[in-house]
Amino acid sequence: MGFGTAFSLGIVALVAFLAGPISHFVQITGVFLTPNPTVLGEGQGPIHIKDTIHCEDVHHYRPANLLFTACEDDKNTRFSWFPPLGNLLPLMAQGSIHVIDPKTMKSTRLVFENFQGPFLTHGIDVIKDPDQSDAVYIYAVNHMANPAYFEAGNPKGVPKAQSQIELFHHVLNSKSIRHVRSINHPLIKTPNDIYAISPVSFYVTNDHFYREGPMRLLEDVWLSAQWSSIIHVQIPDLASKDAPIEASVALTGLWNNNGLGHGRTDHEIIISSAMGGEIFLATRHESNHSISIDTSVSVSSLADNPSYYHDPYSTDSHDASGFLVAGVSQAIHMLANAKDPNALDPIQVWYMTLNSHTGVWEKKVLFEDDGSRIRTASAAVLVPIEPKAGKKLAWLFVTGFMSESMVAVQVEL
Repeated sequence: MGFGTAFSLGIVALVAFLAGPISHFVQITGVFLTPNPTVLGEGQGPIHIKDTIHCEDVHHYRPANLLFTACEDDKNTRFSWFPPLGNLLPLMAQGSIHVIDPKTMKSTRLVFENFQGPFLTHGIDVIKDPDQSDAVYIYAVNHMANPAYFEAGNPKGVPKAQSQIELFHHVLNSKSIRHVRSINHPLIKTPNDIYAISPVSFYVTNDHFYREGPMRLLEDVWLSAQWSSIIHVQIPDLASKDAPIEASVALTGLWNNNGLGHGRTDHEIIISSAMGGEIFLATRHESNHSISIDTSVSVSSLADNPSYYHDPYSTDSHDASGFLVAGVSQAIHMLANAKDPNALDPIQVWYMTLNSHTGVWEKKVLFEDDGSRIRTASAAVLVPIEPKAGKKLAWLFVTGFMSESMVAVQVEL
């Protein structure tokens, strides 16, 4: 047993003491889990999408049937610098935005226009351009190193990361992407994922209150450490790169709120608690930009970026619409594996549907792996396939913050 594993087991024991009933938390750590990789039949994959290294998030833009993701591109970057994992040896690197065609299973790396700075990727969101039908806006988290810390003698009280949000514009089927502006504000501290409302309005999660150290570790293991937050951001003037940003706290009181997703309506927002293994269905209020929780659903793994699948072939007898969330299934090893390029981190992708007759949430593992086909899973989306012989089929795309490539597998819903 290595030091990291022993230390992690000690943390589980600590949680048992601090948190009281912890059966769900123990499930999430995966300390007793034996991964059971999903058996795939002929033609079901996995298909590994080339040139998709360490892509933490993925979104299906349904109007154009295209997938968008932000990737690190270099296998070594994330193991040195990735503030969400506590890897804080700074690098000057530039990841990229990719478009994936689910019909060809090929990825296109977009060429940046008017953007030369570092780009250390994390969560994204994609929305239509209201003024141009064949274009989209893309918000993307950028975890830059903070020169005020590393170039100024490591002053006390100055954070190592200078995380911010980048806003891009992309004309569909073109090969480039234009940088619109960078977005930073004192309330944006540990950004993880984004929920875009319009080109000038969005929500962003702060997944931790503390950036590093013992208190950050406590946030990961103590369910009462409900110090994360969701921030609403407003851009007063999109034409100006320097116009001040307006921001306000939209929601607090969740443990390790992490991913955000668009739900069944324009006002439903899906929120995940990563270490809590839980997704929350919530309502955003336009009057004051606050968010209120409506219900929650738990799973037995980490819960990272959630998504909603709308079944275009739904019938009165079978509507396969549902919620997805992907996560690492053995969080117990994450601390030891965070800096190890050769480690394996097993994963599960959960699929949740609400039974309209009983009102009960039905949950199942749609795809599972021991880390050999895909290492870590932080986002998953479904792309529908026309039903065959009465079967509801879809391509499931799964990606992870330490996966060497996104994978696609065919599933039955």
